[in-house]
Amino acid sequence: MKIIIKTEEEIKKIREGGKILAKILQKVAKHVKPGISTFELDVYASKYIKEAGGKSPFLNYKPDGVSYPFPASICISVNEELVHGLPKKDKILKNGDIVSLDLGLEYDGLFTDHAITVPVGKISDKDKKLIEVTKGALEAGIWAACGGATVGDIGYAIQSFVNRRFNIIKELAGHGVGKKLHEDPYIPNYGRARSGPRLEPGMIIAIEPILNTGRDGIVVAEDDWTLETVDGSRGAHFEHTILITDKDPEIITKI
Repeated sequence: MKIIIKTEEEIKKIREGGKILAKILQKVAKHVKPGISTFELDVYASKYIKEAGGKSPFLNYKPDGVSYPFPASICISVNEELVHGLPKKDKILKNGDIVSLDLGLEYDGLFTDHAITVPVGKISDKDKKLIEVTKGALEAGIWAACGGATVGDIGYAIQSFVNRRFNIIKELAGHGVGKKLHEDPYIPNYGRARSGPRLEPGMIIAIEPILNTGRDGIVVAEDDWTLETVDGSRGAHFEHTILITDKDPEIITKI
């Protein structure tokens, strides 16, 4: 494992990219409504990234184990889809859906990562609670990430906040970010306090709890990219890129 501590100059550039990413994702979210396709949302994301002078690190990304590169600028996962959802022309959002918008940005050669889950029209009380608890779990994880704490402290804080109200998808986790889209350390959304790598000032990480209303387990959809709940239950996903300091963490992906 190789954890990269960023320089002051790199942190300055990543801060700038994080603010731009937050604005882009907010703009894309405003287009979410019944009747729009996820393909159209990807067109908006691509347009806003280009206008900002950035690049999509997701577009043409091909990790080991998949048969073809990711063909879009944004991951859009609807209802039982947890992450890596492919935007499609025939995937039309309807009233009552919930949608994860997961967007990365390469800006000035450095990377940030950010995700939110938003409602489509009027959603059920259960789905509102799922979104609320997932967002709260992210906040709990962030504020556990003080300098001198450990990766295990982040997972423990998330797990304690969720407190079995919903299921934590244990196969998916946060990660380091900055010089690459995915770096060490691996950051599970559960764990033991005071365990794992120590958080040092200058580290930049992405924390991203992913919860669902059903049981544990994920399956890969036929498109070879989208990860779905094993039982068809709905999921939610929130993510921020943060900077570790010697005091409280700094949220990079906010306006």
